[in-house]
Amino acid sequence: MVRKRRTDLPGAGETSEPRESGEGRGAVQRPPAQHPIQQQGGYQGGGRGFGQPRGGYGGRGSRMSPQQQYHGGPPEYQQGRGGQQYQRGGSQSQSRGGYIAGRGSEAPSVVEPSRPPAPELHQATQSPYQAPMISEPIPYGMPTPGGPSSSSESPDPTNLELPEQFQSLSVLSEQPTSQEMQPASSKAMRFPLRPGKGSYGIKCMVKANHFFAELPDKDLHQYDVSISPEVTSRGFNRAVMEQLVKLYRESHLGKRLPAYDGRKSLYTAGPLPFTSKEFKITLTDEDDGPGSARRERLFTVVIKFAARADLHHLGMFLQGRQADAPQEALQVLDIVLRELPTSRYSPVGRSFYSPDLGRRQPLGEGLESWRGFYQSIRPTQMGLSLNIDMSSTAFIEPLPVIDFVTQLLNMDVYARPLSDSDRVKIKKALRGVKVEVTHRGNMRRKYRISGLTSQATRELTFPVDENGTLKSVVQYFQETYGFVIQHTQWPCLQVGNTQRPNYLPMEVCKIVEGQRYSKRLNERQITALLKVTCQRPQERESDILRTVHHNAYAEDPYAKEFGIKISEKLAQVEARVLPAPWLKYHDSGREKDCLPEVGQWNMMNKRMVNGGTVNNWIGINFARGIKDTTAHSFCHELAQMCSVSGMAFNPEPVLPVITGRPDQVERVLKTRFHDVMTKLLPHGKELDLLIVILPDNNGSLYGDLKRICETELGIVSQCCLQKHVYKMSKQYLANVSLKINVKVGGRNTVLRDAISRRIPLVSDCPTIIFGADVTHPHPGEDSSPSIAAVVASQDWPEVTKYAGLVCAQAHRQELIQDLYKTWQDPAKGVMHGGMIRELLISFRKATGQKPQRIIFYRDGVSEGQFYQVLLHELDAIRKACASLEPNYQPTVTFVVVQKRHHTRLFAHNHNDRQAVDRSGNILPGTVVDSKICHPTEFDFYLCSHAGIQGTSRPAHYHVLWDENKFTADGLQSLTNNLCYTYARCTRSVSIVPPAYYAHLAAFRARFYMEPETSDSGSMTSGMAASRGGASTSGGARSTRVPGGNAAVRPLPQLRENVKRVMFYC
Repeated sequence: MVRKRRTDLPGAGETSEPRESGEGRGAVQRPPAQHPIQQQGGYQGGGRGFGQPRGGYGGRGSRMSPQQQYHGGPPEYQQGRGGQQYQRGGSQSQSRGGYIAGRGSEAPSVVEPSRPPAPELHQATQSPYQAPMISEPIPYGMPTPGGPSSSSESPDPTNLELPEQFQSLSVLSEQPTSQEMQPASSKAMRFPLRPGKGSYGIKCMVKANHFFAELPDKDLHQYDVSISPEVTSRGFNRAVMEQLVKLYRESHLGKRLPAYDGRKSLYTAGPLPFTSKEFKITLTDEDDGPGSARRERLFTVVIKFAARADLHHLGMFLQGRQADAPQEALQVLDIVLRELPTSRYSPVGRSFYSPDLGRRQPLGEGLESWRGFYQSIRPTQMGLSLNIDMSSTAFIEPLPVIDFVTQLLNMDVYARPLSDSDRVKIKKALRGVKVEVTHRGNMRRKYRISGLTSQATRELTFPVDENGTLKSVVQYFQETYGFVIQHTQWPCLQVGNTQRPNYLPMEVCKIVEGQRYSKRLNERQITALLKVTCQRPQERESDILRTVHHNAYAEDPYAKEFGIKISEKLAQVEARVLPAPWLKYHDSGREKDCLPEVGQWNMMNKRMVNGGTVNNWIGINFARGIKDTTAHSFCHELAQMCSVSGMAFNPEPVLPVITGRPDQVERVLKTRFHDVMTKLLPHGKELDLLIVILPDNNGSLYGDLKRICETELGIVSQCCLQKHVYKMSKQYLANVSLKINVKVGGRNTVLRDAISRRIPLVSDCPTIIFGADVTHPHPGEDSSPSIAAVVASQDWPEVTKYAGLVCAQAHRQELIQDLYKTWQDPAKGVMHGGMIRELLISFRKATGQKPQRIIFYRDGVSEGQFYQVLLHELDAIRKACASLEPNYQPTVTFVVVQKRHHTRLFAHNHNDRQAVDRSGNILPGTVVDSKICHPTEFDFYLCSHAGIQGTSRPAHYHVLWDENKFTADGLQSLTNNLCYTYARCTRSVSIVPPAYYAHLAAFRARFYMEPETSDSGSMTSGMAASRGGASTSGGARSTRVPGGNAAVRPLPQLRENVKRVMFYC
């Protein structure tokens, strides 16, 4: 048998440390009653549209149907808008084609298939909006001069001149059949250059896991390789080329040692002595063990000169004298440095794993973790850098299949017959796994499992001759191999192709070593994997240095051949520690404001700056181990803690706390809701909160409960686990009260500088901050939709409350489809909608102001998608703004937030108590924008949180568009300060809260999809889990067929009263 390809999808089980995670989805909030600044917004309805000071954008009041919400402004802004035209400064009105309608999941397209190419996007200048000058800080809670009440005096945006004085960028036209946009030519557009380096904060030195790589001066040549007959396995291709080099290096290859990418390209340091040559290579099949006549296969290999890889341009790029990164040259160097580890270890994405690189650790259910390292060559300010980090991932234990199955099912082979769900679980775990047979002595032939037989082994027969004479599998093994099958009640493995399957009894098969497990891990396995990967900074740094030493790049024959020299020392980098911001709490508390220390603080002697109101609440207990009296006293204690913390919280529920059966969650919720509303409605009252006690292991109960409450009943709920109810610790109750307050429309704290209007490029004019993220299903789920979430601040100048919207979109589609969309209404003509537009409308309603500036933090985008995402999403933002009012173009800053990278920062001296936090990590607020950052573009690493366990992962921020002309200090300080406003805890968090909230919103929306009846584990693995891959127990069902642009089932709508608050916290 031919050796099949090793799975090498990155992600899945691969992880290097835990990451903060949660659930949620945001929406529009009602401003709290005790905050006069906010009260004069646009709630009355009846306003004339976006341009009017007091009306909502839609002019329909606050309770619109979804169609009305998307309807836009007054009639004069609706006529003739199908072509989506608007003025940009002095330029002529142009159609904005591009990536718009018909790409979402709900609205039909109104764009004709043959679209003209979209014209250029131009950078808008800062709108000349003058914020009122305030010489003294205004007491918090007092109306501000020039606030919403006087917003009619601000200049009319329709009269603003927006001169085009910035370089334009072109947008490619979209092919109607293409699901993904083509990347723009990098020559058509430049990302912003670094506006100088930051200087704010206390200077210090840190170490980074980047190793300087000397740029070789070799003459690199690229050759095309074709191998026939063609093989899909890169491993097999490598074996063919390895044999070729072994045989012909001296005689035909001019003694050169080539680097091969496993597919179509070969690279050499200098030319080969031919432009094209054909070789014949014979390879023996390694799938047959010693003791049998091995099959021999003949391959024809043609090597043909393709091009010279130019390192000159790479040098120019690193010096900042060329804008584009020469990807080909970087790729060659990467391939050269991967050659040796690829032959030694198991490659997975950009990482390499081996049982020799650290102890194997069992993960349970037939899996084990292998240690390994990540390696990537990167262009940085210090020149070329080799980024090396430690990593672990899940592999299948090389067990006899019977042992694997007993571990997987956690049962004895003789205990009971297999159920249908057992069969499904075995089939999912083993499909695609390679096994070797053990019943033929030394002949250890290898096969790949394609499925399980539906019948037991004892019932299986197969034809042995042309006449159709049948023989049983049991009889065949007895007669041919003298092997007596013991477990005849179990099914056989099906191997080979599905048309002509071979049957192998499980007990004659053993799993081949070195196969990565790429499917879902369950929660216990994730915990075990995180335990293995969680390393203190000093330990991780030592391991990285040991790996570099072990890899001995100076002795690597490929690195030598190509003249690549790698330093063995960690890069020493200049950093700065930004100070924590002052936080404002309520004046009635003993401490009115607070300066966090080392990224954390507490609520002692403080009261929430805006306490929410809970007049009417009920409690339900779904945990059988909790008595009614315990449940009641817990709810009472929680109500008391909320009151102490600054909320107006009724100590008594509307109806007594009851116990419900977890398997009847829907019936219990709906019955109780009916009972409580029967009591409240006659008095015109609403239910403010539901407190729920859940069992510790509750399966799909949590997700079902959130779906029913938020999309059917319209209740905000707070869930508490049984173990916390038993303990009833004050710290836990205080943390839960923070979550409850923002769910009912309150604010926990705000930045003191926000109230005194001292935040640069936020306080001077109405500013809205967006966060956006897309979470994708696990690689094993080939049809679940991806979920996009967008949140936006709904208060200014505080920028603390965020409304959020979510939508399902095509499987693994990274571009957010529903940012802006249009559709044709038979009666009203062209309608405008989408998430950006709806959030701009709700900002206007909540604040009475139109945003003059947009700051957009986009999470989850890899470097290869920067151009695509920026072109599509910036265009959508532009169109959403213009659909609200002609010429309305607030200035935009678009920042990508990356957490899934492998740069780690270490203290210069681990023993310096002043330079590390309690976990041994660098201090919160540490920012780096030199040496290891991009040679010319505006990016920085910011570690905004204090470490808890393991090594902190700094967030990487990369600015892709900046019309607001941020300085390095301005954006770094704003980003760091926002990290202290996260609602769910009294700690600064690791990524900017709007991006974090978008992640929570997308995570929550997975619970809204209809569950499948399948056994697919409870959570995704590793980092994928922390990025929202978890779902209800069976993943999610979609009407979308894998492949193609089939429709995606839309998510159920959130109820209006839930939308108004940060229910997802």
